Amino acid sequence: MSTRTKPHEIVERALELSTADGCVVIADEESSANLRWAGNALTTNGVTRGRTLTVIATVDGKEGTASGVVSRSAVTAADLEPLVRAAEAAARGAGPAEDAQPLVTGTPASPDFTDGPAETSSAVFADFAPALGEAFARARAGGRELYGFANHELVSTYVGTSTGLRLRHDQPKGTLELNAKSPDRTRSAWAGRATRDFKDVDPTVLDAELAVRLGWAERKIELPAGRYETLLPPTAVADLLIYQMWSAAARDAVEGRTVFSKPGGGTRLGEKLSELPLTLRSDPNAPGLESAPFVIAHSSGDDASVFDNGLPVPATEWISGGELARLTTTRHSAALTGLPLSPAFGNLILDGGGEKSLEEMVAGTERGLLLTCLWYIREVDPATLLLTGLTRDGVYLVENGQVTGEVNNFRFNESPVDLLSRASEAGRTEKTLPREWGDWFTRAAMPALRIPDFNMSSVSKGV
Repeated sequence: MSTRTKPHEIVERALELSTADGCVVIADEESSANLRWAGNALTTNGVTRGRTLTVIATVDGKEGTASGVVSRSAVTAADLEPLVRAAEAAARGAGPAEDAQPLVTGTPASPDFTDGPAETSSAVFADFAPALGEAFARARAGGRELYGFANHELVSTYVGTSTGLRLRHDQPKGTLELNAKSPDRTRSAWAGRATRDFKDVDPTVLDAELAVRLGWAERKIELPAGRYETLLPPTAVADLLIYQMWSAAARDAVEGRTVFSKPGGGTRLGEKLSELPLTLRSDPNAPGLESAPFVIAHSSGDDASVFDNGLPVPATEWISGGELARLTTTRHSAALTGLPLSPAFGNLILDGGGEKSLEEMVAGTERGLLLTCLWYIREVDPATLLLTGLTRDGVYLVENGQVTGEVNNFRFNESPVDLLSRASEAGRTEKTLPREWGDWFTRAAMPALRIPDFNMSSVSKGV
């Protein structure tokens, strides 16, 4: 359809065309703006726009309700009816859906449902771009080369159902990643930030931080594999705990397939996971981390169901005071397991009760390692949630409260659940950009964690 056609009109038309017993239509209006740079100079910039339409048809039968889901981009007026019919055909050709539930009713309509979509543009960088130019000049004068990108996306999602729901959510997402390198490329440091609007990020501040780290890296120290007292910065903590929450589906735990399964049956709900007063929570209204206050499910899976579209998403504590409090459930898995309904999350916040900055935690370290970030994180054992991965862009040795040099990179083997049980200190919670999962999940706030015996299982060369 024409980009001038309002998304709510597309949703309404698709619902009118539906002949299924039930129908959910999700229209995602996407726009993005980006800047990229290399060697202290802007290389590319651009703006994109797009539209994706998802139609979910449900068909009742003697054995149960089946569902069919079809998503397409760049749907024209001529494509709309074939799209609806394709979803209906998929539903009629499928067996009963295990997660079938009545479509949601009763969620109040969004007052702006009939408004046009929100859009981003290059104007989002109006203040950021001049500051980036200043950062280039400072880096050039200091003998550094800056590489990186800034990306801003704005997605307006419209959800309409045959049961009368009319919901809309605007989700901004901004990421800034900045690498500083020495001219001979032997030293590299990284910093990243997540933002909603680029008004709260200053590239000159990040450049100054990276200049310090490149200075630390002038002294190289080789260390063997082993267990080291390690300071995990907020970005690394976020990457580990996001993966932990992706593995926290209640049904999987009840069926004995995850780290949250109790030996002999049941789940570990109510078990103490940490001696620190850690609270891991999600809240769609968290300032600066706002996310959709209702379920938006384009497909069904372990922690999502297309039948739950429009279901309210409340603030939830997953770990409360160090104790496992909730596992993710859909309406179906909640009924199956007898556990409370806890829809999947759009942000993740870890409160540790500490007030120290990462710099203050470094000052209180006799001897240990300070990480920059983790990457290439992969699961080794779902039963323990053992993960492996690599350190990247700077591992630093701390001695007597001072960083004394850069050490080699490592491969690590750790379970985030086990790390929580061994953490001896949590710093101040702050918004952070998960580096490994930043393409999929950016709304996180974490403290730095001190781990007395982080397992650096082998030395990693050339990373």
